[in-house]
Amino acid sequence: RDSLLNICMDAKHHKTAPGPEGQLYGQCVLWKDNACCTANTTEEAHEDQSYLYQFNWDHCGAMPQKCKRHFIQDTCLYECSPNLGPWIAQADNSWRKERIRDVPLCREDCEQWWEDCQDAVTCKTNWHKGWNWTSGTNQCPQGAMCQKFKFVFPTAAALCEQIWSGSYLYTSHHRGSGRCIQMWFDPAQGNPNIAVAQYYA
Repeated sequence: RDSLLNICMDAKHHKTAPGPEGQLYGQCVLWKDNACCTANTTEEAHEDQSYLYQFNWDHCGAMPQKCKRHFIQDTCLYECSPNLGPWIAQADNSWRKERIRDVPLCREDCEQWWEDCQDAVTCKTNWHKGWNWTSGTNQCPQGAMCQKFKFVFPTAAALCEQIWSGSYLYTSHHRGSGRCIQMWFDPAQGNPNIAVAQYYA
């Protein structure tokens, strides 16, 4: 089980092993004591059109800032967290060998994400595939209609579980329960996800 703890996945921007990163940027600063990401990666994670994946949040018009912060946080967790080992799975992408699957997200993190994004607009339920990339960035595929998140994802569970093709699992566990991964936490209190990874490992 120790092989599942304190590790980085084998993916596009991850370090080979976690360690301290003094200069992490913005919302990613929570992981500075022990991170799988570099400062450059965290800076890019905050850009609307970042070179990390050439992915554009504003594919159906500008995403509201209160919604975007959840996607930035989601990126920080994915790129920086050394506590996702129990959920690392093989990936069949050209750009990464591993991905996460069914990470049990705390209920509040998922509900707040949905709450803040319900009026944002998108044209797809699964953001991992099916985009039109001919322009070099993701655009809605032919015939896909832009509509509010609350119609595309009728529940918080639908949003968290579908948007990254099963990377997250919606749970009824609460923050601080030690049974679910928090996208947000207070670094002054330590990283609560260490204990969660130990529990599931």
